[in-house]
Amino acid sequence: MLRLIACRALCCLLLLGMIHAAWAGELRLTPADDLQQALDSVQPGTRLLLAPGIYRGNFRVTRSVTIDGQSAALIDAAGRGHALRIMAKGVAIRNLGIRNWGANLTTLDAGIFVEKTAEQVRITANRLHGDGFGIWIDGAANARVIGNRIEGNTALRSTDRGNGIHLSNVSGALIEDNEVWHTRDGLYIESSNNNRLVGNYLHDLRYGVHYMYAHSNEVSHNHTQNTRTGYALMQSKYLTVTDNRSEDDRNYGLLMNFITHSTIANNRVEGVRSGRSSTYSTSSPDVAGAEGKAIFIYNSLFNQISDNLMADSDLGIHLTAGSEDNHFSGNAFIANKEQVKYVANRQQEWSSQGRGNYWSDYLGWDMNDDGIGDTRYQPNDAIDKLLWKYPTTRVLMNSPAVETLRWVQRQFPVFRPAGVTDSHPLMHSPYLSSVPEADRPRATDEHAR
Repeated sequence: MLRLIACRALCCLLLLGMIHAAWAGELRLTPADDLQQALDSVQPGTRLLLAPGIYRGNFRVTRSVTIDGQSAALIDAAGRGHALRIMAKGVAIRNLGIRNWGANLTTLDAGIFVEKTAEQVRITANRLHGDGFGIWIDGAANARVIGNRIEGNTALRSTDRGNGIHLSNVSGALIEDNEVWHTRDGLYIESSNNNRLVGNYLHDLRYGVHYMYAHSNEVSHNHTQNTRTGYALMQSKYLTVTDNRSEDDRNYGLLMNFITHSTIANNRVEGVRSGRSSTYSTSSPDVAGAEGKAIFIYNSLFNQISDNLMADSDLGIHLTAGSEDNHFSGNAFIANKEQVKYVANRQQEWSSQGRGNYWSDYLGWDMNDDGIGDTRYQPNDAIDKLLWKYPTTRVLMNSPAVETLRWVQRQFPVFRPAGVTDSHPLMHSPYLSSVPEADRPRATDEHAR
């Protein structure tokens, strides 16, 4: 009897201590404690400090609390559902390890699922590894997702994995300094406006950044590498895409599909090739039919495309399907196998207010030393158009007949088809150090266009 009374007294003391800690604003838990019960009973504003160890289960956060894993606590969802489901406003999740949530993409299984009611959520410095979506934000405004590391499961096909961070009908979010790899897409933004994606590292993915029906968003200072497409911008307008980098992506560095009234500036796209680069991850196989285009612009109009680098790729830029009335200036096209592919019947001038673009294969001259070439640059001719239409004719590429036709076009420009013309090509580029010495332009008029 005395032992029973002593045990009950001890339990009461422990409970009183826990309640006192919760009222004091801090509650310390171990894996032996009932985490869900604590989440349901603590006062709003409480900070839950999780001791090192594994916390097994699927947890709901219905009160405005902070969960701090202190970089050693791990939530294991046992392969089903959401690991954490955030339902309250002002919740903060930080320094947690999260693994083994569900793989059902239809039910949106996620490591962290944020419901519409959970405005102003803060998700920082967490480590997630699982099959389904990493972090899914479902209509909650003003989220902050900063400094997380999210890894998918390479045992699954890419199409069967979830996206790293998925925003659906979200506004006012800041997605910053996250690393995402081996998921399907890194950052997927759908029907979401006025959000910022800043400084994220996205590699070994299908798409690094994927926009669908999203307007007035900022994409800046991100880095994609070893993806099938670095930045897939689709069906959106008023995007500001600046100071990003695409490195060794395979199909497209930057894809613009029905993008209007947007600014694409100061981005570096390098090494986009259809075959495997020596730096590609073995977990990201080659893509059948990959095109190796630094920038592909499809059915996109009224955009400002300036001061970008397109280098060391199979094709610098490809425009098609009515991609007209875009403004190009200050861009650098360096050491691409083909600089421009433009399929249309309308002439396009690629210079603005006397400032054009830099072309590493430009062979014109600058007699007055004003930094602007004295002869215009036209990257394509009728032979190029013929080769695009009938690829098998490439076997005649260096034949006397083809060389004669090119000479005729140079002497009689009236025979040159509509395409891109840069009337004020730049003689120098801030990216010139990226050009191999053999590819740098020479001041000669021998083959000037």
